[in-house]
Amino acid sequence: MSDIWPTELRVSKDRRTMNITFSDGAAFPLPAETMRVLSPSAEVQGHGPGQKVTVPGKRNVGIRTITPTGNYAVRIAFDDGHDSGIFTWSYLRELGERGAELFADYERELAAKGLSRDPPQRSR
Repeated sequence: MSDIWPTELRVSKDRRTMNITFSDGAAFPLPAETMRVLSPSAEVQGHGPGQKVTVPGKRNVGIRTITPTGNYAVRIAFDDGHDSGIFTWSYLRELGERGAELFADYERELAAKGLSRDPPQRSR
């Protein structure tokens, strides 16, 4: 896997998807929501076993910036303020290949906890 690198990262005009192409020709659209709720950050993953956080209300999250981190990863900042996730090339590849399966697991976690992908409604 270490010899496969991204050759292109492109954020869609609506800031809701990052398209990534790898040196072996594989290409994936990665939804911002998927990357946000599956962020590799400690804020989402926790600091140890059993500490993973199920993050609700991110259906409409967008990508604010993508910043290279060394030559192995990017830091993605989202428009909800979350910006501590360092996404390695191998993790982005995993999200490309297994993203639908991982997102389905996330949706099951939301349902089990009575949470929603939609942001909370503001009271008037």
